[in-house]
Amino acid sequence: MIRLDGIDHVALAVRDVDDSVAWYQRVLGLERRHREVWGDFPAVVGIGSTALALFPFRSEEADDRPGKPSLAIRHVAFRASAQAFLDAQRHLKDLGIEYRHEDHQIAHSIYLRDPNGHELEITTYEVAARQA
Repeated sequence: MIRLDGIDHVALAVRDVDDSVAWYQRVLGLERRHREVWGDFPAVVGIGSTALALFPFRSEEADDRPGKPSLAIRHVAFRASAQAFLDAQRHLKDLGIEYRHEDHQIAHSIYLRDPNGHELEITTYEVAARQA
C-alpha cells in the first residue's frame, strides 16, 4: 500500500509569475518558498504543508485544437477554521474581490478567481460558520 501524507503542491500556469506571487501573498497570505534554490521556475507559495507551484504560461504548450479534449483543474481548495472562513470573507470584501458562497451541507465554501482565472475555494467543515 502507498502511504501518502497529503498534497504537496498543485502546479498552475500563470500569465505573470511575479504578479501571481504577489496576489497569492496579499490575498491568501501564502508565503514564498524555495526561491533561493529555484528562483521563479517554479515560483512556489504555500501555507502549512500545502503549496502552489506557479509556472509561466507558454502558449506553444497549449493544446487548443478544436474538438480536442483538454484536462484542467476545476479549482484548488484551501481548508480553514470557522473563524478564518469568516475573516477571509471580510478580507476579500476589504480588497474588493468578488466571491460566491455555497452551502454544501457538510461544509461551507467561498469561491473566487485569481488574476489568471483559476478558481480557488476556501472551505470550512465547521458548519456553524455563516457568510459574513
